[in-house]
Amino acid sequence: MDTIDSARAGLLDFILNSTHDAIVAVDSAGDVLLFNRAAEKLIGKRAEEVLGKPVKEAIPNTGLDDVLRTGIPEINKTQELHNRTVVVTNRMPVRDGQGRVVGAVAVFRDITEIRALAEQITDLKQIQSLLTAVINSTQDAISVVDHHGMGILINPAYTKLIGLSEEDVIGKPATVDIAEGESVHLQVLRTRKPVKNAKMKVGPMKRPVVVNGSPILVDGKLLGSVAVIRDVSEIMQLTEELERMRSMVKGFEAKYTFDDVVAESPLMVQAVEQAKQVAATPVTVLLRGESGTGKELFAHAIHNASPRRNKPFVRVNCAALPKTLLESELFGYVEGAFTGARKGGRKGLFEEADGGTLFLDEIGVMDLSVQASFLRVLQEREIIRIGDTKPVPIDVRVIAATNVPLEQLVAQGKFREDLYYRLNVIPIFIPPLRQRPEDLPKLCRFLLRKLNQEYGRAIKGIDDEVMRRFAAYKWPGNVRELENVLGRAIINMGFGEQIICSEHVPPLGWGGQPSAAASWGVSASGADSEDTLQAAVAKAEIEAIKRALERHSYNKTRAAKSLGISIRALYNKIHKYGLDPKPL
Repeated sequence: MDTIDSARAGLLDFILNSTHDAIVAVDSAGDVLLFNRAAEKLIGKRAEEVLGKPVKEAIPNTGLDDVLRTGIPEINKTQELHNRTVVVTNRMPVRDGQGRVVGAVAVFRDITEIRALAEQITDLKQIQSLLTAVINSTQDAISVVDHHGMGILINPAYTKLIGLSEEDVIGKPATVDIAEGESVHLQVLRTRKPVKNAKMKVGPMKRPVVVNGSPILVDGKLLGSVAVIRDVSEIMQLTEELERMRSMVKGFEAKYTFDDVVAESPLMVQAVEQAKQVAATPVTVLLRGESGTGKELFAHAIHNASPRRNKPFVRVNCAALPKTLLESELFGYVEGAFTGARKGGRKGLFEEADGGTLFLDEIGVMDLSVQASFLRVLQEREIIRIGDTKPVPIDVRVIAATNVPLEQLVAQGKFREDLYYRLNVIPIFIPPLRQRPEDLPKLCRFLLRKLNQEYGRAIKGIDDEVMRRFAAYKWPGNVRELENVLGRAIINMGFGEQIICSEHVPPLGWGGQPSAAASWGVSASGADSEDTLQAAVAKAEIEAIKRALERHSYNKTRAAKSLGISIRALYNKIHKYGLDPKPL
């Protein structure tokens, strides 16, 4: 039995000396009974120095004597030892079979390292807050992705430049913000090397930028990629300004694709599908629809979906210039063709668009003499410059657009019937906004993204009451009017406001002016629009224009002169009020 007890005592001693926690036990007199190796190391005294002696000699600030006296345990008490080591201790009374306190035991654990780690964590949080503030205050757009290429951080400058919010980017692939070009983040993650001065277009508005990307390496491990994005659109605009063509030519590049066309309603889906089908062919297309429905957007998309996408896309508004200037711009001229002709002559827009697409907007106002030359181009695929006799072959796809019924103009003798049939090969009707209410919410989101980028704002949406007003309104100005209303609403908002509410939205309606071409319904205030001052002014303008046209036998140049306005202004008012410039 003594051998067994001795073995058990030895095993118990081995267990107590193997534990990581320091253990100190005292008898009922407060003398040390147990002092394991962990206690030696933590307190800095050997067991033979303290065993049998009062515990206060070993640990001056011990609480074991209090536990002996009161019999009340002390749990998770913080204690500082004489060597300035901070420990947490649990002190428990030891009771005999009758419940009497016959001793006490304390278990110590060193928390100095834990406290140091907690301080380091606090420091790291402060550093993180500082770095976040630095990133958010920089004027350069910053984007960070993890090693999987998923977005984890963007700054406000990014949102302002790209036009995308955190919800659009965080947790999404690195390609989510790219309109044209290869992702710099993915190049960096693939090569583990920096990428400098990569040119691309980003965001819904295809903003041109230059991107520098670098890998995030920690101890040789690739954790992600960081990119700094710089806007170069202003530089490009200045360059384009120096190189720009005549004022009525808006550019030689198509900006939009079918991805930019909002089509949820059946009529719009049908129009898009029809346009996609004809895009791959060289056939002439006639886009029909009210002003502001998006005819030019369709023209861009058709060109970009065609085999001519890398060739010029030339746009011209036929109503922007009088007959003589329009003819010279379309067909060009040779030196000496007329007074003021440039030395050496000039190429026309058909030649500029060779191999590409020529978009002719408001084709219905083209003068009959210009129509004849235009018809020759469609039939013979060649042009003759003004003042020349030599034909110049061209390869141009024509997309025309009109907001007036050409059949009516043909019946009135104002549009050539043979040209009408040449143009009307593939007519595509683009429905007005009032016929496609299903598209309204998505259109608002699309336009808000565009306006956020233009105005440098971060508007997130529109409240339900405003959307109900929008849904009940007829939108005679179509998408163009919707964009104007949203733009004015944003201007009316405070800088910190992010939701468009009723108080931000201007009164719906074109200043209350009635239209001869469409019913404007009731104004936002509920009053009949014909009762307004603007309506009276509009009526007066209509009567004055009618009288001037009649008095000058419908010669628009003389009528405009008598009214004291330019010929272009007269054309605009004729279309604005839906007037017929010549009687049946």
